Amino acid sequence: MNKFIPFDRISETDTLIAFHHPQPSHPLHILLIPKKGIASLMDLSEEDNILFVDLVRTIQMIVKRFSLEPGGYRLIVNGGKYQEISQLHFHLISEDFSQSP
Repeated sequence: MNKFIPFDRISETDTLIAFHHPQPSHPLHILLIPKKGIASLMDLSEEDNILFVDLVRTIQMIVKRFSLEPGGYRLIVNGGKYQEISQLHFHLISEDFSQSP
């Protein structure tokens, strides 16, 4: 991925990568993208269960790292006509955050 788009990586696991959105719509806007080509949420199968374990663990780590719990955060996945690219991805956004070391 980094061969095509410069990005500020936050976390990477065997199944997904998380990085700051290159064109953020919120003060904190993080993309979480599966490494496996999955077009949409509707294309997930039981063999993708480990992806959800990684996704939840990665989100928990990011929430702690950026102290998102007090100010709140949202996790968004778009589908159908709202999905602009044919690769499943999640947006973690927040208006109020601070990064811990």
